[in-house]
Amino acid sequence: MLNAIDVVPLFKIVGTPVSCDPYGCGHINDTYLVTCDNGYKYILQRINNKVFPNVEGLMNNIVSVTTFLRQKTKAEGRNANRECLTPIKLLNDEWYIEEKNGFWRMFIFIDNALTLQNAEEPRDFYNAGCAFGRFQQMLADFPADSLCEVIEGFHNTKQRYENLEKAIAANQSGRADEVKAEIEFARARKEDCAVLVDMLAAGELPLRVTHNDTKLNNVLLDPVTKEPVAVIDLDTVMPGLSLYDFGDSIRFGASTGAEDEKDLSKIECDLGLFEEFTKGFLSECRSLTDNEIKMLAFSAKILTLECGMRFLADHIDGDKYFKIHREGHNLDRCRTQFKLVADMEKKMDEMNKIVAKHAGK
Repeated sequence: MLNAIDVVPLFKIVGTPVSCDPYGCGHINDTYLVTCDNGYKYILQRINNKVFPNVEGLMNNIVSVTTFLRQKTKAEGRNANRECLTPIKLLNDEWYIEEKNGFWRMFIFIDNALTLQNAEEPRDFYNAGCAFGRFQQMLADFPADSLCEVIEGFHNTKQRYENLEKAIAANQSGRADEVKAEIEFARARKEDCAVLVDMLAAGELPLRVTHNDTKLNNVLLDPVTKEPVAVIDLDTVMPGLSLYDFGDSIRFGASTGAEDEKDLSKIECDLGLFEEFTKGFLSECRSLTDNEIKMLAFSAKILTLECGMRFLADHIDGDKYFKIHREGHNLDRCRTQFKLVADMEKKMDEMNKIVAKHAGK
């Protein structure tokens, strides 16, 4: 069994490694910063194949997308090593290696950049919008159907609703009777859950390359200007809707409270932050169809509803998927999401006006 430092020489790195230290605060993969004697740095990761069992498909997705992005970035005369993730091959020209203690891969480390867990000022959320908007724009002509679905039905909200009903019927924890109000909230919005999925099936929305984890901390920022440098963490890149990336960004970034806040009076959708992200996103992403633009605000509500249903289903199942740190943690998370949904519904007209304003409609 190889340790992290033992894996490093198996990759085509430049220089001799002098350190290999745990890095970052990710909760899924094990990440290490490798520093060489010549100053070159790399990110080494052990892939969590319990979360991502199809490692081959995952890595094929990442290599295909990053190769495409690097080519476009270079064609624009920009620094691809800084603005794009760059996978490093093994000595045998493969992109990952399987050892007894897991699957390993490596990237060039993007130095002189920072990540934020939460926006320190509204401009930070604008810059995140620019980053994810540019990501969509750069990949607008990439054949999304050539990518594998790393997590099947990840943002299929219609399917997520069905999963909730199955959890209610099974009631493994015996908690279903205690959350009748939350169940009814979801059931009252059953028809909404099918809207985006049905539009995709009908050809009314185009299949896109989607990031699927569009949190602020997946954007590297310039430490001085805070302008976006690169979008990182491409494990969940797969075919989907541009609306998934937009909607989930708003769900996470425009809420006025923490995801597990108990005091629901603190939870609402901040329209100022919604506008900042929308302005940034649409300033860079100019390839959206009229239907995509029309559904942007709605997508924020639906992705929030979906997340709330997932938390509720897990609470009823007995907290098997999401890690909890207190009794009722998943229920608290569900309630914040549902409160956010209700607030978005009240503000939907204003949200649509903001979208139209920045889309030039």
